[in-house]
Amino acid sequence: MTTERRAPLDRKRVADTALRLLNEVGLDGLTLRAIAKELDVKAPALYWHFKDKQALLDEMATEMYRRMVEGMADTPVTTWQDRLLQANRGLRAALLGYRDGAKVFSGSRFTGIDHAHEMEATLRVFTAAGFSLTQAVRASSTAYSYTIGFVTEEQGVQPLPDERREGYDIEERARRMADFPLSAAAGAEIFEDYDRGFEEGLALVVAGIEARYGTG
Repeated sequence: MTTERRAPLDRKRVADTALRLLNEVGLDGLTLRAIAKELDVKAPALYWHFKDKQALLDEMATEMYRRMVEGMADTPVTTWQDRLLQANRGLRAALLGYRDGAKVFSGSRFTGIDHAHEMEATLRVFTAAGFSLTQAVRASSTAYSYTIGFVTEEQGVQPLPDERREGYDIEERARRMADFPLSAAAGAEIFEDYDRGFEEGLALVVAGIEARYGTG
C-alpha cells in the first residue's frame, strides 16, 4: 500500500496541468474531462475550482502571464519605444511556448491584478514621454493586438516552433499560383522567417505611433 500523498487539487495545480496538456492536444482537445483524467480525478471535481472551460482558460492565461513576467529580464528602459519593443517581444516569446498559446491568451480575463504592475510601469513611461493617457492606452493596445494577431497566424502554420502544419509548402504554393507571380512570390514573405516578419511589423507599429502622435 502506497503512503505517497498527492498534491492537493487547487486552481494552480489544475492550471499547470492544463498548460502542460495544451502542448500535447491543443486547445480543441483540451477538455475538462481530459484534464481530470490527467489529474486522476473525476471531472466534477474541477467544477469546485472552475465553473466552466472559459474560467479555466482565464486562469491559464493568468498563469502564462505570471511565467512571462518572471522570465523577462529586469532591464530598465528609458524610452517608450524600448518599453513597447521589450513588452511585445516578451509576449510573443511567451505565447510561442504553448500550442495555441495566442488563442488561449486572446480574450481571456486575468483572474487577479498581477498585470497591474507592468501596465502601470508602461503607462508611466508613455505619459512621461508626453503622451496623454488615452494616447498611451491606444499605442500600447495597438502593439499588443498586433502581437496577438501575428502569433495567432504564426501558430496556425507552426503550432510549436519545431512543428509545421501540412499544406504550407512554399514551393508547392508557388507552383499552384504560377499565374499570379506576385502572389506566388509573396508566400516566402508570409510563411517563412517569422522572427524577421514580426520585428519588421513591430517597427511599423512604432513608426506609426510616432507619426500619429508626434512623440519621438
